[in-house]
Amino acid sequence: MTPRAKLRTVRTTPLRKATHAMTFDDTLHALLRSYELEGGINHLDGANLPSEASVNRLAADLMHLLFPGYFETKTLKREDVREHTRERLASVHKRLRVNIEKSLRFARVSDPAFAANSAAPALRAGELADAVLSRLPELRRVVQTDVQAAYAGDPAARHVEEIILAYPCVLVISLQRFAHELYRLGVPLLPRMITEYAHERTGTDIHPGARIGEYFFIDHCTGVVIGETATIGHHVKIYQGVTLGAKSFEVDVNGNPVKGVKRHPNVGDHVTIYAHATILGGDTHIGSHSIVGANVWLLESIPDNSIAYYKNENLVVRSRKKQEAAVECRKQDELQAWNWSI
Repeated sequence: MTPRAKLRTVRTTPLRKATHAMTFDDTLHALLRSYELEGGINHLDGANLPSEASVNRLAADLMHLLFPGYFETKTLKREDVREHTRERLASVHKRLRVNIEKSLRFARVSDPAFAANSAAPALRAGELADAVLSRLPELRRVVQTDVQAAYAGDPAARHVEEIILAYPCVLVISLQRFAHELYRLGVPLLPRMITEYAHERTGTDIHPGARIGEYFFIDHCTGVVIGETATIGHHVKIYQGVTLGAKSFEVDVNGNPVKGVKRHPNVGDHVTIYAHATILGGDTHIGSHSIVGANVWLLESIPDNSIAYYKNENLVVRSRKKQEAAVECRKQDELQAWNWSI
């Protein structure tokens, strides 16, 4: 697709049915003709794009580097770790450099401003690959806190091995953290492809732009959406179906969404958000040490040490009491806001 190509207006009339049985050659001719007539979803004579298969392999190999010995087909012995890691890291570096270069070349074609301010793609890709891989030791430290949070936050967890091998939150959070490093370095396209690999595997969609603190746990890890400009503090636990999204989009004079503005909420430290809660807006802040109950819909900020839940059909936001008092209370609506171990 050329830089100036635009999507055509989607037809609202039903697709025309063939008046006669089409032969193979008829289908080939019709398909080639559609490439000429229906522009906007073609990528012909353009920059070579990152391969989905290559990016998926890259994501899988990154999990091996982050968790050595967990995903191997045979036992990884301590005396073999150095050589094994050297080979795996070299393979990841090569694959990463190639896909970064492809992403940079695509951006140079599709975005003239990017082209004017970027170095030679091949040289820059090597620099960026070195930079992001140098972050792996620190990423391992942070990812370990996520594993600890999952173990501490789920009474069903029997041991750490179970969490790393079987909990989808480990995959999606670990790969988002790596993709976020690429995103911070200004790498186009590739970070989103890496998080989409995790999205497809887990059903949880975390944009690589989201900033996430340590000790992050997503229990059940299905149907969660966290937008690009969301910020999440330390020791945050969320449940399935939670959305940290945008209220609406600012548009320019042509009706197109304005990019790069704050659209998604901030979540403080030590916050718990229960299943299917929806929190929207770039100016919405969930105060530290707060609890958001299941199915709550929030468009406004709540202060530190708050609890938000529904009482009948009304949203209640009040100061948080001690957990013991809340669990012992006999008001079922308040009890549900606290005691949902699944």
